[in-house]
Amino acid sequence: MSWLWAIIVGLVLGLIAKAILPGKQQIPLWLTAVCGILGSVLGNWAATGLGVNDTRGIDWTRHLLQLVGAVVIVAVGDRLWAAVRGGKQRT
Repeated sequence: MSWLWAIIVGLVLGLIAKAILPGKQQIPLWLTAVCGILGSVLGNWAATGLGVNDTRGIDWTRHLLQLVGAVVIVAVGDRLWAAVRGGKQRT
């Protein structure tokens, strides 16, 4: 996968993960894309471990694992972002 596709897929997965998570997430768009990329890598790693990373047709299980990974990483990233930036007020 090229870097451009990794960024696009990461952004899409991150945005879907933000839509799935309840409440409003405070992380910026660039961090959403980074979390989506990391979630995609985590999902690919889990799919490889389960032996479902390369199947005939569309790899639905791998894509679902990528989305689950993105949801987890976005949730953790949002908590960390809020903890780091929470004490600082914008003027």
